Amino acid sequence: MNIILLGPPGAGKGTQASFLVEERGMVQLSTGDMLRAAKDSGSEMGKVVADVMARGGLVTDEIVIGLIREQLETVKSNGFVFDGFPRTLAQADALAVLLKEQGQTLDAVIELEVNDDVLVSRIVGRAAEAAAAGKPVRADDNEESLKVRLMEYYKKTSPLLGYYYAKGQLTGVDGLGEMADVKASIGTILET
Repeated sequence: MNIILLGPPGAGKGTQASFLVEERGMVQLSTGDMLRAAKDSGSEMGKVVADVMARGGLVTDEIVIGLIREQLETVKSNGFVFDGFPRTLAQADALAVLLKEQGQTLDAVIELEVNDDVLVSRIVGRAAEAAAAGKPVRADDNEESLKVRLMEYYKKTSPLLGYYYAKGQLTGVDGLGEMADVKASIGTILET
């Protein structure tokens, strides 16, 4: 089973993906993690990624698709959770082609639906809790950075909601509920 988790920054995609990894044996494909791992791997693709990142450039869709292709071809699992990918309509089209080439399907696209004002409060609260506990606070866990990230999400990624809705693959869940409730809602979707 292959699924995509969609939602704005801070909606809980990474948290829910980790539950799917633990409980269903799926593999989380986080583009950020994959890019960092590739950079450190010394592979041919890793050298390309390291060079682009060293120049401060943006990694192209072709590189990201190449990394995902590598994972689909080499990692055996009970399915993949795409977290942070696709981010654009072009990437969604490329993923569809790649999955077809690999003889795989996209089984579900789950949107973690959130209210922006509540999301901002959640992120600011998370940062305050981490600081109070003496834990590191993400540099972008503040209201100003989150609003910039939200704008980027709405400009580039939110069109995917219509794309997958039109394909009959999109299901929404309340992303602001308790973690266990969100997890249960996702489980129900995957069981149908």
